[in-house]
Amino acid sequence: MDRMAQTTDNAPHWGAEYLGAGRARFRLWAPEAGQVRLRIEGREVEMPAVAEGWCECTLDDVSPGASYDYLLENDQAVPDPASRAQKGELTGPSLLVDHSEYRWQHPDWRGRPWEETVYYELHVGTFTPEGTFDAARSRLEHLRDLGITTIELMPVGHFPGTRGWGYDPILIYAPHPTYGTPNALKAFIDAAHGLGLSVVLDVVYNHFGPEGNYLSLYAPEFFHPERQTPWGGAIAYEKQAVRQFFIDNALYWLEVYRFDGLRFDAIDHIRDDESETEILVEIARTIRARHPERHIHLTTEDNRNITGLVERGEAGEIVLISGEWNDDFHNVAHAVATGETEGYYADFVERHWWRLARSLAEGFAYQGEVSAHGGEARGEPSAHLPPTAFVDFIQNHDQIGNRAFGERLIDLTSRESVQALMAMLLLSPHIPLMFMGEEWGETRPFAFFTDYQGELADAVREGRRKEFAGFQSFHGDESSLKRVPDPNDPKTFEASRINWDCLTSTEGKEWLTFTRRLLRLRQERIVPLLAGAGPYAGKIEAADDGIVSVSWRLDGAMLHMIANFDGGQRIARPIAGEIIHATSEEVARSLIEEEVLPAHSIVVAVGSERQELVASDE
Repeated sequence: MDRMAQTTDNAPHWGAEYLGAGRARFRLWAPEAGQVRLRIEGREVEMPAVAEGWCECTLDDVSPGASYDYLLENDQAVPDPASRAQKGELTGPSLLVDHSEYRWQHPDWRGRPWEETVYYELHVGTFTPEGTFDAARSRLEHLRDLGITTIELMPVGHFPGTRGWGYDPILIYAPHPTYGTPNALKAFIDAAHGLGLSVVLDVVYNHFGPEGNYLSLYAPEFFHPERQTPWGGAIAYEKQAVRQFFIDNALYWLEVYRFDGLRFDAIDHIRDDESETEILVEIARTIRARHPERHIHLTTEDNRNITGLVERGEAGEIVLISGEWNDDFHNVAHAVATGETEGYYADFVERHWWRLARSLAEGFAYQGEVSAHGGEARGEPSAHLPPTAFVDFIQNHDQIGNRAFGERLIDLTSRESVQALMAMLLLSPHIPLMFMGEEWGETRPFAFFTDYQGELADAVREGRRKEFAGFQSFHGDESSLKRVPDPNDPKTFEASRINWDCLTSTEGKEWLTFTRRLLRLRQERIVPLLAGAGPYAGKIEAADDGIVSVSWRLDGAMLHMIANFDGGQRIARPIAGEIIHATSEEVARSLIEEEVLPAHSIVVAVGSERQELVASDE
């Protein structure tokens, strides 16, 4: 049954709930709407005001699948802002959903421990040729066999049109019908659990999209008119009804759909200064209190490099947020591999070897230093956090899709450089994230795509091109700017589908074998050392002239990593312990026998603390 348990303050909950036996309750917070009517299957029912702006009614003669909407005093029809599904268009009637009808095949699934996590980020619409939950379900065995433990879905809430990334959400409770029905999403998650895979969802709580949101008509207090985000009006999280909207949503995905976690997008644009308890803290506390028996993983994206939400408890346990997306690691790794210096990569021009080593050893590269790109101090000390407090990646939807042409890293640097970075990513004690297709060296772009119409489509297209006009490669070149893909062109979307035929190509097979080997090594040799990893685990051993060497004191063992990202061989001190991975046998031999590390190579070793103490005494 789609029924959220009441919180301690017994606050009303948003949306329509089917209660069984033909009964359903409808609730809407509409403090400025006057009289609100429910229109369901052609008949109208008054929704009396009950308290603090809430309107509510309960019917005893309705069936699941019934279409409904709300009528304001001027007869304006609006969908349920907490719609569980839509009859058709985003702005049309909502559907009454009975969530109890799905029969879970794996009801006892409790998830996987955090230290086992290897994320695989995917966009449902471009992950398969069909672009549906059902089609994605048919590919789950590939992910399990690859060594993935956790699938991260980009937002699936109903957004405008049929194509989009999902980060301009409108109806954040309703799976987009282009992807499939609510039951199809449940079947995808259920099947993943049956294969030992966790599934988490990317959620957007910092704004609503520019088209199709009617909240301001009947609940203008939902927003701060004097405050804006880069994407629209700022949300008034201090209002109890507004808070409940997002708390309900987080619990809804975790309890009704049985997702194993959430990733909170761009939380630096969630400003909640007026509340006694910040909204994300309340969401995390609520989740942790209600489900202590489940392995629920919560992550955040926040370019401020602050640590408050990921601080650990006295015993090193996760208290609120499991891990923070570590943009610094990506940015410095990308700058090192490609030589790019524009935009935020400007922060990683100077001392880039040291910044790469620091991001591995301590988490953030910027821990209070002044950003060349932003002109202000950014970040807080982070070395006191365990390595597993950071989610690292060398590619993700943003870092690929926010490029003018959506190029993958493999198109911007050498294969050797990418594979060295992938080994660094997958064999470090941080939590790794891969982007769909990365396992076989995908070269198709992942572009920014939308499905807007009219003036909004024109504004998005021109805004996209204007965004890149200041980059050196486009400076003064109008013809090049016109080649930037039109986000609203269906061809931009189609070109972003990953190419499963790569699985049968020689190069694709080689990449896949490489990736599987790294992920198997991670689970066998790295993961067992992570549960007890504590603060100040990392140490920079070397960071100069292309050489990056880092060690970590983990749970009873030492992990060592040394890499050469320069174009020529470099003198390098051998690392202690058993070598578990090297770019090649020749690379390992060269490091051990000649103390030289060839270009674009990496060596990883594991040793016991006792062995290293003895070696240091000798």
